[in-house]
Amino acid sequence: MSKLNDIVKNNAVKYGAILLVGLLLGWLVFGGSATHEHNGEPAPTEEAAVIWTCSMHPQIRMDKPGKCPLCAMDLIPLKSADGGDDTLDDDAIQMSKEAVALANIQTTVVGRQEAIKDLQLYGTIQVDERLQQSQTSHVNGRIEKLFINFTGESVKQGQLIATIYSPDLLNAQQELLEAKKLTDFQPMLLDAAKEKLKLWKMSEAQINKILSTGKVSPYVSISANTSGIVTAKNVNQGDYINQGSVLYSISNMNKLWAVFEAYEADLPFIKEGDVLSYTLQSIPGKVYQGKVSFINPIIDATSRTAKIRVEADNRDQALKPEMYATATIQAPIKGSHGQQITIPKSAVLWTGKRSVIYVKQPNTSTPAFKMREIVLGPSLGDNYVVTSGLEDGEEIVTRGVFTVDSSAQLEGKPSMMNNDKPTPTAHGEEGHVMFTVSGNCEMCKARIEKAAKSVAGVSSATWSPKDKMLHLNFDKSKTNQQQVSKAIAAAGHDTELDKAADKAYDALPSCCLYSRDLAKSTQPMNHDNHAKHDQPSTSTAKPLGKNKQQGHAMLPVKGNCGLCKERIETAAKSVPGVTTANWDVNAKMLHLNFDPAKTDQKKISKVIAAAGHDTALDKASDKTYNSLHGCCQYER
Repeated sequence: MSKLNDIVKNNAVKYGAILLVGLLLGWLVFGGSATHEHNGEPAPTEEAAVIWTCSMHPQIRMDKPGKCPLCAMDLIPLKSADGGDDTLDDDAIQMSKEAVALANIQTTVVGRQEAIKDLQLYGTIQVDERLQQSQTSHVNGRIEKLFINFTGESVKQGQLIATIYSPDLLNAQQELLEAKKLTDFQPMLLDAAKEKLKLWKMSEAQINKILSTGKVSPYVSISANTSGIVTAKNVNQGDYINQGSVLYSISNMNKLWAVFEAYEADLPFIKEGDVLSYTLQSIPGKVYQGKVSFINPIIDATSRTAKIRVEADNRDQALKPEMYATATIQAPIKGSHGQQITIPKSAVLWTGKRSVIYVKQPNTSTPAFKMREIVLGPSLGDNYVVTSGLEDGEEIVTRGVFTVDSSAQLEGKPSMMNNDKPTPTAHGEEGHVMFTVSGNCEMCKARIEKAAKSVAGVSSATWSPKDKMLHLNFDKSKTNQQQVSKAIAAAGHDTELDKAADKAYDALPSCCLYSRDLAKSTQPMNHDNHAKHDQPSTSTAKPLGKNKQQGHAMLPVKGNCGLCKERIETAAKSVPGVTTANWDVNAKMLHLNFDPAKTDQKKISKVIAAAGHDTALDKASDKTYNSLHGCCQYER
């Protein structure tokens, strides 16, 4: 028995040793290999970050979407480091897939549809002018009796409506009897007397009765010429009237007009004979139909509309004049044949005479878009007909168009505001710089940009009247910022670097005579260094912080009027170290020059807020805000 136990123990030890050796070998073979393979795998790269910037202030760089701290515009995405290496058109703008998704940019494939516009017109029920009649008196006299006493009363044709006492009629009847006595001597007199009475609407039977009986009457009866409704009563019993006086106006209501107002932009879609459906507020649920019988050729100068007429059958007398009516009409475009290319209105950017869209470039690994000018036809509700510039099947941006356009502006590509194609530099080294230029209006904008572009080597120049900032793209081998600045100053506009001659300034139109307080108050924000300007960075910029090198800052400050301007500037200048402070009423922007060794923008902001004005950094207390003058209480 003990021998058997020894055998079992020896086997257990042996099998345990074998198992241990197997585990060790397995770890050495499979564990080491797995570790080696794991170490050989490349580390996953961090997803490239999207940089967000402002289309008006490209120096703003954020790592997430939001508002520009200078102008409160929505930030737009720049393309990230994974922008792709596709071969693109020089004018195309490429954006990363992440930027497209974050900016909610959507595209639509262009298609065709029937060029039919659904028009909605508003109007009223009107009396048919052709069925209106005036009941007049054919003799002078006095209203002896009226048988119709109020408007709205129904009358029938031939119904007696009034009796008139007329001395002239009495005399004419007596002349008739006298002429009868002289028939043998003057037969023409009898004919003349009869004709006179006929002109006064006396019938042949009435004349013969006078001749046979020899009796005359000073009273004449007036009968209705038509059946209808009395729409106007112009006399009262006892009134003296003259021949031709209107006693009543009577309108036949069996046929009426539905008259609608059509705007001049809708007139090309409507023609006589078109079927029109309309409803009435007072008769809900019932739809009337009729054909357009007349289109007024004259546009009303006040409402800019033309009247569209539809005839309505009203034998059941359900329709009443002045009832409100609403009509719908499906109108094909005149001259259109078959289906037309249409695009959503949201896809179009307007620039005066130009209509701009962005077309997605095909066969690119990352989204790319190119601006294109098109010619638009008529409007079809939420769509436009495209007459030229676009082909069926192309893909266009229909949402987020402004974001794409802003990105194109930042890269100097053709865009809504910049139709000039940048000229490639000889050495491929493009410089970009921004500096302030004084000016007021659109005339200033045209003059400044023209002066800048006149310098050889400048590829594009865009000046903003709002923030007085000029964006330049130029060939650094041909020109520089100083040369462009001098050319602009020679045209009469002060820049950060140069002041215009008084003679050139005085020669400007009166609307262009800007305030010269800001001359040389700022230093240029130079972005010639492309590595600094274009390279994405995940760090959040601080655009409103102090600039120790320049001592200049722009701070948004809220306010309304001249009193606000004086209060804001006084508060800012009270801070030791502030040299100049100028607040722009229109842009709500405070331009500051200060000694960075003595103060900073945050200190100045707190003093202004203490004076009652909110800034981009600090909010004024409610008590201080409420103590401001009524004209100074800006919208918070």
